[in-house]
Amino acid sequence: MAAPMLDTYREVVTPEGVPLQLPAAGPMPRALAWLVDLAVRFGALTALSIPLALLDEFGRGLYMALMFLLMWAYPIVCEALWGRTLGKRVLGLRVLAQDGAPVGWMASITRNLLRTVDMLPFGYALGLISSLFDPHGRRLGDLVAGTMVVHSPPHYLPPLATIDSVLAPPQPLRPEEQAAVMAFAERAPRLSPARQQELASIAEPLTSASGQVGVLRLYAMANWLLGRR
Repeated sequence: MAAPMLDTYREVVTPEGVPLQLPAAGPMPRALAWLVDLAVRFGALTALSIPLALLDEFGRGLYMALMFLLMWAYPIVCEALWGRTLGKRVLGLRVLAQDGAPVGWMASITRNLLRTVDMLPFGYALGLISSLFDPHGRRLGDLVAGTMVVHSPPHYLPPLATIDSVLAPPQPLRPEEQAAVMAFAERAPRLSPARQQELASIAEPLTSASGQVGVLRLYAMANWLLGRR
């Protein structure tokens, strides 16, 4: 029962065939992010209430409309456009689809509307129970919407690799294999060297090399596939 309280990793395979490990966020950082968002929304409403109070009935109607937007539209729009709200940004979290793709509008709407269920009977009780029993800390809204909350990668992204060498694959590659090699060349520069080598080891039967040599050979094969001869 205690294990789901910890952050865990979920391994997914992208459409290009590249395996990724997503560091799923546990209930504690998610709760802190929610509290930050709650403080942001109440702070904005408090600041707006002063000038709107001068507008009498119109001001009260506008205040109610803004309250609705901040409480419901704010998380939906932020997650659909940027993958996270201000609270999640502060805590270094991001909402993704369960296959590692960016969360879309429909998934964002679904997971946020189902907060009304996760809140039952009080204090997010159902959501907390769900996250404790789910191996990846997902509440009911995430399970229905097919989403998960993960820790974002570090803000620092290493510069894109500039590999000029070209190497033809030693054997013809199927379309899905070509896509996997090119996806590796696109994403690997933003991974740590250890993670690059770990992914490249999967293609060792193709590159006939391990470690950094295998990484460089995959880059060179991607250049060949892209016609950079």
